[in-house]
Amino acid sequence: MPQTPFESQSESGSRPPTPPQKPRQPSPVNPWNTDSKGLWNDIVSLRWVVVPSSSFKLFMIPIVLWANWEILSPYVAKDLPNPFAPIIFVSHRVPDSPPDDPRYQKGYFDLAFVAYYIIVWSWFRQVVTLNICRPIARSFRIKSEAKLARFGEQGHAMLYFAIMGTWGYRIMGQLPTYWYRTEQFWIDYPHWDMKPELKAYYLLQSAYWCQQLMVLVLRLEKPRKDYAELVAHHFVTLWLVGWSYLVNLTLIGNAVYMSMDIPDVFLAFSKLLNYIQAEKTKVVVFVFFIGIWSYFRHFLNLVMLWSVWTEFDLMPETSKRWSPDDGVWMVWWMKYQIFAPILLLQCLNLYWYFLIWRIAYRAITEEVVTDVRSDDEDDDEDDEPDAKED
Repeated sequence: MPQTPFESQSESGSRPPTPPQKPRQPSPVNPWNTDSKGLWNDIVSLRWVVVPSSSFKLFMIPIVLWANWEILSPYVAKDLPNPFAPIIFVSHRVPDSPPDDPRYQKGYFDLAFVAYYIIVWSWFRQVVTLNICRPIARSFRIKSEAKLARFGEQGHAMLYFAIMGTWGYRIMGQLPTYWYRTEQFWIDYPHWDMKPELKAYYLLQSAYWCQQLMVLVLRLEKPRKDYAELVAHHFVTLWLVGWSYLVNLTLIGNAVYMSMDIPDVFLAFSKLLNYIQAEKTKVVVFVFFIGIWSYFRHFLNLVMLWSVWTEFDLMPETSKRWSPDDGVWMVWWMKYQIFAPILLLQCLNLYWYFLIWRIAYRAITEEVVTDVRSDDEDDDEDDEPDAKED
């Protein structure tokens, strides 16, 4: 009877000698580490997203070209506009707008502006994460690489949303929509001519969310348990950003941004306090955060949904047609196209709201306050290797 491999043995009853094993190969280098492999290699491999030296070189190229043109053009091309200016600065100024109150409209150069600032935001993210947040985290004796990365992510988020939330508030203060006077979203539509500050704010936000989507898709951050919800959130946000800009609804867009950015500051801050184990402070901030989140992410979001549903028809009758040449797009079904993504955002926010209250319940019953999005996958990280490095 033929023997099975488990039954075959030598006559002496011992197993045949084991063939010599090949030497163990070292694990491949992480393609997303922050060491540059050369600018061209980083561009082709998309590693410029995480290599701050490469992203810095990339965003400096248009600045150098713009500066050279400014210096040399008076001698060689006095009457030609700087071709590199639309990459760095907002463009498409309304020709007859007054010098003391310039206005801008959307145009194709906006795509170049957004692409450029995706690079800038990539550099900003890595510099804040690696050069600012990581040393701060280590000063609080955080050793685990996973937790150092999380601390950097939240430090970057807090700084970004603090800047943009403050800027968004300043811009809303210049608009008739302050403070969430929702009827002004629709009265006098289309709002196609924008203040330069509003246009810059809108396009910079667009660039940021495109960059954040790249971070998620390329898995530059360790996925959390709510990875699918985060991807959905980013797609819905870009849907809102793109459509609202295209159809001249930047006033409601500014209001949506505000309702998202300000609570995210306190979300990130509460997470940072959790990482550094500031036990009493994090409880106080977490309670304050729940109030901020409830007001901005839910109450104001519902106010805007109500406005879309009930105040949409406040716009002029002449605007209720599809005529891109005239800057109007508000045919009847656009009401639902505006309502749907805001409603989807509300659904995603309700999911996170459930997690927030679950943490609050556990804090009351178990005296534990943790991250709003679970970091359980990081809890088992061994700090010993990092301790040895120090």
